Amino acid sequence: MFDCDVLVIGGGIVGLSTAYALTRAAPGTRVTVLEKERALARHQTGRNSGVIHSGIYYRPGSLKARYAVEGAAEMVKFCTEWGIPHEVTGKLIVATTREELPRLHALVQRGRENGIPVRELGPAQISEYEPRVRGLAAIHVGTTGICDYGAVSERLASASGARILYGAEVTVIDRRPWGVAVRTADGRVVRAKVLVNCAGLHCDRIARLAGDDPGMRIVPFRGEYYELADPSLVRGLVYPVPDPAFPFLGVHLTRGIDGGVHIGPNAVPALAKEGYGWSVVRPRELGATLAWPGSWAIARAHWRYGAGELHRSVSKRAFTEAVRRLLPVVEESDLRRAAPGVRAQAVLRDGTLVDDFLFREAERTVHVLNAPSPAATASLPIGREVAGRALAHL
Repeated sequence: MFDCDVLVIGGGIVGLSTAYALTRAAPGTRVTVLEKERALARHQTGRNSGVIHSGIYYRPGSLKARYAVEGAAEMVKFCTEWGIPHEVTGKLIVATTREELPRLHALVQRGRENGIPVRELGPAQISEYEPRVRGLAAIHVGTTGICDYGAVSERLASASGARILYGAEVTVIDRRPWGVAVRTADGRVVRAKVLVNCAGLHCDRIARLAGDDPGMRIVPFRGEYYELADPSLVRGLVYPVPDPAFPFLGVHLTRGIDGGVHIGPNAVPALAKEGYGWSVVRPRELGATLAWPGSWAIARAHWRYGAGELHRSVSKRAFTEAVRRLLPVVEESDLRRAAPGVRAQAVLRDGTLVDDFLFREAERTVHVLNAPSPAATASLPIGREVAGRALAHL
């Protein structure tokens, strides 16, 4: 009667780590993963900066803090065991104005509360790590690293033993007392005892298809990147001091596992769930975003910040000026456009930006409703959490 025990919707790193955790926690569990694309990790997982985050930014005791710290160590171990390219590079968080100094000192305290080794630096010490970076003060976070999350996803998929169905966009979910039946756009029907929603950008839609009110909507934000024509200008990872009022880290410099240096991202509203450029507009998805009261509440609360992000989106000069705060030697000609990404940000009805991982359960169903950065870093502990909830429904 059942095609599998647990049906996971979404072939990104969270869905695949869930499948991996399921078969390790309960050997013999039959797991199927539905992925609407023709390959794995095509969206948030495959379009991020590849950073293994330390967990320094996140509120002590939060799931993000706990899972990022655990996940960073586990991700390095996983990559080592499976021969996946990675490196523990450390990173600098640099204050460039006096107004940022109190926030930088607050990060030092937060890092220590989260059990993260942090070293405070003066201007001369910044130059020891990054000769071309300038700032008033900085902190060095030794546990930050980089890896290839696409390769991690492929290994999780193969090691899980799960059956993966590609081109399987979910259109109908029928939940019954005995389990769930899911129909895909190509007419396939898959029956399972338990459904796990790891659909990322589309998780709110999947929750509603299952008959559940998620109490939030995904508001997509596009992050645009450039890359340095001369990657030798930066040795490692360099970040600004983030604004705690907004869930984005600001424009930063990231030397990737391929040796290139990415700069970004900014954060601008996307006009579609997969709106990787201003020309990508899906009226139904845009209409759903505009109809959500929380979207307008965000706009009212953060319009000044958003205006700056939009300016940097349309003006390469403005983007370059943001980079020059950290790396004064950069000129416009040093920057080349790179592939963008879209962040799936959960927003509540009142405009609150959900700042932690968010899980919800219903009968025979587990929903992952907020898993933006640092979800890739934290994917192994997230997978165990979600798998444990799913197994409790079997």
